[in-house]
Amino acid sequence: MRVNPKDSASYQPGSQVKRKTWARLKRDYELYLFLLPIIIIYAVFKYYPMYGVQIAFKDFSPSQGIWGSDWVGFQHFIDFFDSYNFWSIISNTLTLSFLSLLFGFPVPIIIAIMLNQMLGKRYKKFIQTVIYAPHFISTVVLVGMLHVFLSPNSGLVNHMITWLGGDPVLFMADEGWFRPLYILSGIWQETGFATIIYLAALAGVNPELHEAAIMDGASKWKRVWYVDIPSILPTIVILLILALGNIMSIGFEKAFLMQNDLNYATSNILPTYVYEMGIQKAQYSFSTAVGLFNSVINIILIVTVNRIAKRLTETSLW
Repeated sequence: MRVNPKDSASYQPGSQVKRKTWARLKRDYELYLFLLPIIIIYAVFKYYPMYGVQIAFKDFSPSQGIWGSDWVGFQHFIDFFDSYNFWSIISNTLTLSFLSLLFGFPVPIIIAIMLNQMLGKRYKKFIQTVIYAPHFISTVVLVGMLHVFLSPNSGLVNHMITWLGGDPVLFMADEGWFRPLYILSGIWQETGFATIIYLAALAGVNPELHEAAIMDGASKWKRVWYVDIPSILPTIVILLILALGNIMSIGFEKAFLMQNDLNYATSNILPTYVYEMGIQKAQYSFSTAVGLFNSVINIILIVTVNRIAKRLTETSLW
């Protein structure tokens, strides 16, 4: 009588899985070695420092250290929620993020479709180079350019305004101009790089779909609307999920460099507030609590948006 090895008491499904795993690792070890530097970087600079998040729940004292400081529970979160500027900071952050997404997200899609329809290769390469170049300009240089071009005394923009009969405008010192300048400069700097992703997606569109549409008499606009956009829709959805998941993590550097006492009412957002309280005022526990609150909101947003996108479009991150 033949005995089934699965009926044997010594049969262990886990051991078979381990053997298969080690066999796969041995076979593809070169590929896993490529991942090793990234894993080490994330372990050292992303996961290991997370133990310090506990100071958000402590009254941290540098002399006592993280482990020696007293626990205060959620007191720092309560203090932040009860602070007089809580709603203004949240409002500034959400308004700036949503406006940046509203005006900045569609632009790379539109430009990618326009470049994809362009027939002249030389002009196409020239335009691509021109719109890609700003991405490689550092944030410090970008804000410096804004100060130079928008200077009320020597700026090119104000020279044009006075030449047309107007009065010089204090763009960088006016709280009403902070958001438009932030959004427009962001579109100018990042549109070219984001266009690369959509151009790569458009390159994967089956040419037979366009040929069939042409045979059916579809115009160029209809081919864009019914062929190109549906083909790159999964890419658009994925990037939109990532953008909405980071809605509270708007860039710190540019906002901080553009911030001054005159536009503080609109430029004071969560990242700059964390810097102000943590670095400038040395309230380490409080600033960590604010940063942790920001991260938790981002996690909730990205999970929620991912589920909604999965139900509506069947495209998601996981």
